[in-house]
Amino acid sequence: MTKSKKTEAPVLPLNTIMSGDCIEVMNSLPEASVDLIFADPPYNLQLKGNLHRPDNSMVDAVDDHWDQFDSFAVYDRFTKDWLAAAQRLLKPNGAIWVIGSYHNIFRVGAELQNQGYWILNDVVWRKSNPMPNFRGKRLTNAHETMIWASKSEGAKYTFNYEALKSLNEGVQMRSDWVLPICNGHERLKDEKGDKAHPTQKPESLLHRILVATTNPGDVVLDPFFGTGTTGAVAKKLGRDYIGIEREAAYREVAEKRLKSIRKFDRTSLEVTTSKRAEPRIPFGQLVERGLLNPGEELVSPRGKIAKIRADGTLVVSNTKGSIHQVGAKLEGAPSCNGWTYWHFRREGKTVPIDILRQQVRSELSG
Repeated sequence: MTKSKKTEAPVLPLNTIMSGDCIEVMNSLPEASVDLIFADPPYNLQLKGNLHRPDNSMVDAVDDHWDQFDSFAVYDRFTKDWLAAAQRLLKPNGAIWVIGSYHNIFRVGAELQNQGYWILNDVVWRKSNPMPNFRGKRLTNAHETMIWASKSEGAKYTFNYEALKSLNEGVQMRSDWVLPICNGHERLKDEKGDKAHPTQKPESLLHRILVATTNPGDVVLDPFFGTGTTGAVAKKLGRDYIGIEREAAYREVAEKRLKSIRKFDRTSLEVTTSKRAEPRIPFGQLVERGLLNPGEELVSPRGKIAKIRADGTLVVSNTKGSIHQVGAKLEGAPSCNGWTYWHFRREGKTVPIDILRQQVRSELSG
């Protein structure tokens, strides 16, 4: 009896640019192997004829063959197929970003929902230096829309909330991002001095996306790789990338670009983490470890005194409960963060009990 040969699982081609049709290539990769997908698909601009400036010079618009589809039905089939291939590749807690314009983003958004993706946000990228409307028949198109969606409802997607807040000078990041379009030294040129790609995205846009929704070591796939902005930023930030690009000219430019990119050092890759992502430490654990003792008193900002009980609850007169419940009761509030509300006394000073929680967390992580 002959033994059947085992079929080897396909290897994930990290930090490479793959050539070919994005749908076929994605379907050849291992299932549930990618943490994040950033997709900048053809916009299907439906341009009719050439566009000229007031001085009669011609605008370098997007009229490449890869952006041309015979009908909306053809474009919709293409969108359905590549999104299905992308969903197969995502890990259970993976997510996707898709960027588009008014020509296509609504059709893409509907298909995302049809396939069971769970939309988390739509983000408006407001261009600080948009191309003007030369014909004067419409509003200047000064933004593009990005859809951020998890693979499915209930997925535990990555979101580095505190890191984004730090990027925004301590203010919660909003869903409208003001960033310049790609120009100047960042705009890649071909041998003739023309734009190497008509829709090259700025690195600032990808930097914000990858810092917000990935961690070092994550795998980021871009099925419409172009000149490699996603790969360049991923490499700098210590993420692994996979690019798919069918146009040889774009692959050549991307390869050259990526060879010159250096990864940031390990310390620079660290970002501010959310407290929700840190290990949960029950207040009772501080009592168990002897950092606080039963019978010891805690004091509120208003000078109310609570006694610690052996099971980690507090008691003030007839009020008993957790550090959060008792604090809320004393303040007449629906909720209370007991970790910042209560203080303990040491050497004549009052210190937040959160200091002790952070001490325990550092011991666990160390």
